Amino acid sequence: MINAGIVGGAGYTAGELLRILINHPDVEIAWVQSNSQAGKAVAAVHTSLLGETYLQFQAEAEYGSVDVLFLCMGHGRSASFLSENEVPEEVRIIDLSTDFRAESEDHDFVYGLPELQRDRIRLATRVANPGCFATAIQLALLPLAKNGLLEDHVHVHAVTGSTGAGQAPSATTHFSWRNNNISIYKAFRHQHLQEIGQSVRMLQPDFDLDINFLPLRGNFPRGIYTSTYLYTDLKAGKATELFEEFYADSPFVFCSPTNPDLKQVVNTNKGIVYLDWHEGKLLIVSMIDNLLKGASGQAVQNMNLLFGLDEAAGLRLKPSQF
Repeated sequence: MINAGIVGGAGYTAGELLRILINHPDVEIAWVQSNSQAGKAVAAVHTSLLGETYLQFQAEAEYGSVDVLFLCMGHGRSASFLSENEVPEEVRIIDLSTDFRAESEDHDFVYGLPELQRDRIRLATRVANPGCFATAIQLALLPLAKNGLLEDHVHVHAVTGSTGAGQAPSATTHFSWRNNNISIYKAFRHQHLQEIGQSVRMLQPDFDLDINFLPLRGNFPRGIYTSTYLYTDLKAGKATELFEEFYADSPFVFCSPTNPDLKQVVNTNKGIVYLDWHEGKLLIVSMIDNLLKGASGQAVQNMNLLFGLDEAAGLRLKPSQF
């Protein structure tokens, strides 16, 4: 049995992580840490877990009691936490922040997109979980990059649900602003572009073209719907063959023969990819649940790989029709 600890347990990603781990056949949750909620019942904050767990948040982490540590803190805080706390070397770490996604000689975290680096993740001790937008967009680009077929500028239009902004309320997340509304933010400069470019160049080292990314805030709680297009001589049938071959061993990524909709992935760890051809332009639709395949579900997928488990263990979550 794997003993797991969670640091920063009060937010959305931690809540989803708890929901998965409570029902994981090979995991026992040892403790959940939160500075802001210490002493409270976990189910009092993550109310959907009422009757599922009787854990309480605690102020301190207890590294000696765990095999794996999930860091669910805000961006920038994981690096500070690890510099201030001595986590035993034998404890594996999965960080859900952006702090270690850029590969560097300054740290030993492996970028944790299983569809790209499954074998490296299996041998790692520390994993940097990918960003949600980055995951969805990479699912659209990596099969082409592997075959050296990103030969023109890439254009990406993606819409994310409000949970992508985290639990803390802000001017652009509260219901009265977000409902019946849509807006672009961080046009062409979103922070996930760095990790997307890094991954693309792992497969196609000479790629030096633009990835023009327009992120949008959607008026729904969860999910990311991405449409990507580029000019190419690649024919639709060959593109489909390349995508199906690339994802043949991936338990959560599926190539849809028909134009999909976002509800097919919400509340699951799935990624769905759909290809369409328009007079020299290849359109790639890709979608995920931002809190699962884009965060906590992928973190558990990485944990399974770290400990030699079935990659899909505890993650066969089913979507809702409505």
